[in-house]
Amino acid sequence: SIAEKENMATVTVKKKEVTRDLDHCDIPYYVSEFVEREVGNDYDSLRKLDSLIDKLTENKKQLEEQVLTVSSEVPKRIQNALKNAEDSKKSLSRLLEEETLLSESINSHLLKAQPWMEDLDVLISQVEEIERYLSYLKWISRIEELSDSIQQYLMTNNVPEAASTLAFMAELDIKLQESSCSHLLAFVRSTVKFWHKILKDKLSSDFEEVLTQLHWPFVGPPQAQAFGLAAPAGAPDVYNNLEMLFCQLLKLQTSDELLTKPKQLPEKYSLPPSPPISLPIQIMLSPLQKRFKYHFTGNKQTNVLNKPEWYLTQVLMWIGNHAKFLDDKIQPILDKAGSSVNARLEFSRALVMLILEKLAADIPCLLYDDTLFSHLVDEVLLFERELYSVHGYLSSFPSCMHILSEESSFQRWLAVEKKFALQKMDSMLSSEAAWISQYKDITDVDEMKVPDCAETFMTLLLVITDRYKNLPSASRKLQFLGLQKELVDDFRIRLTQVMKEETRASLGFRYCAILNAVNYIATVLADWADNVFFLQLQQAELEVHAESNALSKLQLGQLASMESSVFDEMINLLERLKHDMLTRQVDHVFREVRDAAKLYKKERWLSLPSQAEQAVMSLSSSACPMLLTLRDRLLQLEQQLCHSLFKIFWQMLAEKVDVYIYQEIIMANHFNEGGAVQLQFDMSRNLFPLFSHYCKRPENYFKHIKEACIILNLNIGSALLLKDVLQSASENETLKPNQPSATAALNELGVYKLAQKDVEILLSLRASWPNTGK
Repeated sequence: SIAEKENMATVTVKKKEVTRDLDHCDIPYYVSEFVEREVGNDYDSLRKLDSLIDKLTENKKQLEEQVLTVSSEVPKRIQNALKNAEDSKKSLSRLLEEETLLSESINSHLLKAQPWMEDLDVLISQVEEIERYLSYLKWISRIEELSDSIQQYLMTNNVPEAASTLAFMAELDIKLQESSCSHLLAFVRSTVKFWHKILKDKLSSDFEEVLTQLHWPFVGPPQAQAFGLAAPAGAPDVYNNLEMLFCQLLKLQTSDELLTKPKQLPEKYSLPPSPPISLPIQIMLSPLQKRFKYHFTGNKQTNVLNKPEWYLTQVLMWIGNHAKFLDDKIQPILDKAGSSVNARLEFSRALVMLILEKLAADIPCLLYDDTLFSHLVDEVLLFERELYSVHGYLSSFPSCMHILSEESSFQRWLAVEKKFALQKMDSMLSSEAAWISQYKDITDVDEMKVPDCAETFMTLLLVITDRYKNLPSASRKLQFLGLQKELVDDFRIRLTQVMKEETRASLGFRYCAILNAVNYIATVLADWADNVFFLQLQQAELEVHAESNALSKLQLGQLASMESSVFDEMINLLERLKHDMLTRQVDHVFREVRDAAKLYKKERWLSLPSQAEQAVMSLSSSACPMLLTLRDRLLQLEQQLCHSLFKIFWQMLAEKVDVYIYQEIIMANHFNEGGAVQLQFDMSRNLFPLFSHYCKRPENYFKHIKEACIILNLNIGSALLLKDVLQSASENETLKPNQPSATAALNELGVYKLAQKDVEILLSLRASWPNTGK
């Protein structure tokens, strides 16, 4: 067995010595691996050597056959590849020879054909020129044919076909606009103009005659209109003629737009693009336009700068008087003709253009008269409101707001708005009823206890919003928003000034009214910030700041994510003022409570009788001044402050009173059993109930006092046990930090606010401890 072990060791050593050569075919390594795998340390398996040798011999034979096969096939493949390469080379040489011959042939042909190509180019140019002449003549012929057709139709009184032919001629005129043939364009345009004038004059005359039969325009009240109660004689024929002539005039729309340039206001007014008024509606509007110009231009008595309401009201009356006729008689004709025009809106748009021209002429004369200008703006806003709400005018159409948005007019409007707003603020603050709520006798309405000045101011801001919200430009709206912010800041400063005058009477009626005003304004601004209109302004402001890099990336992100609002800066300033004022009130009341608590602070807690010695527990007489002061001030401020402010007030006061009693009374004294019970009675049965009207569990706002009473009133056994637990926890703190036993023990007693060290101090304030022999 010793020899076998030595043998095995030798084999093991040899096996370890055989290492693999990674750079060459390492036969010794593979042989070693094979022997290890097949034989290993089991020498009984050497009997399998015969079968292994046979198997390896067979494998060797197969490998030799494969090598012979491969060595015989590879030369054949190489030979085939070489043959293919030779064939490809010959084919390429043949193709190159053919390409050379073909190239020479082409060059030779091109040289021979060059003279022919030059001759052909000349002929082609001549042909193209003749074709242009021919096309030119065809266009002239085509226009003359159409012109002859119109003449024949008119001779046979076939006006509809004449109008259709003229419409076709006008379309050809539009198609020729890109041509450089100026004489042809002039010929076509002059032909269109010639026939358009003839047809328009004829159709306009007939159309006006039909309108006269219908007593158009309807300048009287609706009930007096002929089409309303009593239709004119031969009404069906009149309405048929109306429809026929209206449709024929519609066919002249294209040529009319080509020949007539609509009157436009200067570019400084930035009016939105709008299509020309339909030709038949233009004719219908003509008598009204004449009336407007007669009454509201020149030296007429109706044309006075201080009465813009006269022409604004007149236009609204005309729109209202004709609405039914336009809807019932004209709109069906337009629908039947396949037109997308809305008759009433088209009619209104044309009349509004008269207003815009009038405003553009009058405003420069009013810019330096604040009263007249302000009156004009007021009347225009009333006009716009009725135009949109009653008559369905579209915001995409030109409106009076575009005229007022012109730079000089707009800046004057802003200045006037600011001037009158400041005057209003002066009057509202100097009013005798400035600090009295309008709804003081109505409890349900007067929840916010808003003084009259604050409500009037927010109404002023709301009115300003209504005045500018229909401005067409976001940049103009943002300027008005800036004015509103400026006014809010000015009003805040005025409130602050009045508040400083009332600082000595911080619990007085006026001081509380100012506080209610500040709270109301901040609340309303926060509500407005969620309004769709101001959210749109926030988006516009974001775009402006992003372009000008006026804000940091953080501020831009807050604006974009709606974390902040357009009023945030104002709200923050108001909230700060509100907090300062509340703090001053709390401090004032707390000083009074502290002064009233002097006797209670000196109570002899160490020598009070125990509960068993008293028939009935009663409030400490020294606590009465303190509690009476608290009660009176809470009742007073509950009546003077709105609910949300009073809630903040009493919670802040409760926190200060809690800390004061805990630090100045409890922690500054020692307590016997009777003193601890009396303290708990005073607090839980008298102090806490003062606040029970404002919340369900007032003791939760006096956690220092509540938990101190728990510790001071523990029975002696629980107190000793707690003392041992806390002492043990303190001793093991360095060895086992974060040990939960002390915290768990305190939580079990209902102590969550006080720290372990505070509880240890409170336990030391207990006067009577049993003699434990320690």
